[in-house]
Amino acid sequence: MTYSVAVSGASGYAGGEILRILAAHPDVEIRTVTAHSNAGQPLIQHQPHLRSLAHLTLSETTPDVLAGHDIVFLALPHGQSGQYTDALGDTPLVIDAGADHRLESVSDWDSFYGGDYHEPWVYGVPELPVAGSKQRDRLVGATRIAAPGCNASTVSLSLAPGVAAGVIDPSDIVTVLAVGPSGAGKSLKTNLLASEILGTANPYAVGGTHRHIPEIRQALAAARPSTETASSDAADQGIRISFTPILVPMSRGILATSTAPIAPGTTDAQIRAAWEAAYGDETFVQLLPEGQFPRTADVLGANTALMGLAIDRAANRVVVVTAVDNLVKGTAGAAVQSMNIALGLAEGTALTVNGVAP
Repeated sequence: MTYSVAVSGASGYAGGEILRILAAHPDVEIRTVTAHSNAGQPLIQHQPHLRSLAHLTLSETTPDVLAGHDIVFLALPHGQSGQYTDALGDTPLVIDAGADHRLESVSDWDSFYGGDYHEPWVYGVPELPVAGSKQRDRLVGATRIAAPGCNASTVSLSLAPGVAAGVIDPSDIVTVLAVGPSGAGKSLKTNLLASEILGTANPYAVGGTHRHIPEIRQALAAARPSTETASSDAADQGIRISFTPILVPMSRGILATSTAPIAPGTTDAQIRAAWEAAYGDETFVQLLPEGQFPRTADVLGANTALMGLAIDRAANRVVVVTAVDNLVKGTAGAAVQSMNIALGLAEGTALTVNGVAP
C-alpha cells in the first residue's frame, strides 16, 4: 500500500527535513506541500536541495488542503498546529512536529507556552524507556503522534535509563547543551544572523526558562517504575533539572552533557548495565564503548543518538554526553520512525545510521 502524504510548513527546516526523508520512503507518496507566506511558490525555490521534489508547488496551509490524505505532517511554529488538528478528525494519521500536543500538564503549557491548550498525543520517541517497557509499544497503531522537541528528547534519552533502573537521583539533574541555530527555525531573527553567531558561543533561556524543560520532566517521570508514579506531576516526584542551552556556530547538531547524582549503594557495573540494557538492542540509540564520547559530526544527517557514559566518583555523579542531529533524530527522523511503527512498517524504513563526513 502507498500512503498519500501532506506536509505543512514545507518551506521551513523541519518541514524540509521531513520531505528529504520521505522522498526516499518506498511506501509514501508526497502529494501536497503547504506553507504560509510562501504559498504559491515552487518548493524547490525554498528547498533547493530537494531535487526529486522539484515538481511540487507550495499550497496555502488550510484544513481543506490538508484533508483527504492518509498522513499529515504538521511542521509549524509552536501554538499553530492546534487550529488544524481539530479539523483533521478524518485523517488516519496526523504527526505534529510542534509542541502543541506534547505536554500532559495544562499548568506546564500555560507557564512555558501560553495560548490554547490541546490534548496530549502519543509521544514520538520510540526508544525512550517508560515504566516497564519502551515508548515504542505505545506508538503501535497510533493515529495521533507528537514528535519531540529536539533538546528534550536528547536529554530524556540520555538519562531515562538511569531513572528507570533507579541508579541515579533525578532530583538534581544538570544539563548543558551546545546547539545549532537550525533548531530555532528559518524565520529571520537578529540573534541568529551569521554575524551574530560566528566565532562565539551564546547562552540563552538561562535559569529554567527553556520550553523543553517540562517535556524532559514529563519523559523522565514516565520512565520511573509504575509503583513510583502515583503523582502525574513530575515536580511532585522529585524530577528537577537545571537546563542551559548554548547556541554555537554549527548549522545542525546538539551535544548534551547531562549529569545526575549516583543513587546510594549503586556500583559502577550497575550504572553502565542500566544503559546497556536500555539501548543494547536499539538501532538508532547507541551507547559507545567505555571511554568513548560522540561528536556532533558523527551524527550529521543520521537518525542516530550516540552517547558516551562516564562515572565521576569524585563528584558522585553520572555523566552522559549525547550527540544528535537536531533536524533528524531530534525532529523529522523521530517523526518518520514513529510513523513507520504506527503503520506497521519496518521501523528503519528511509532512515539511516550513517552520518555525513567530513
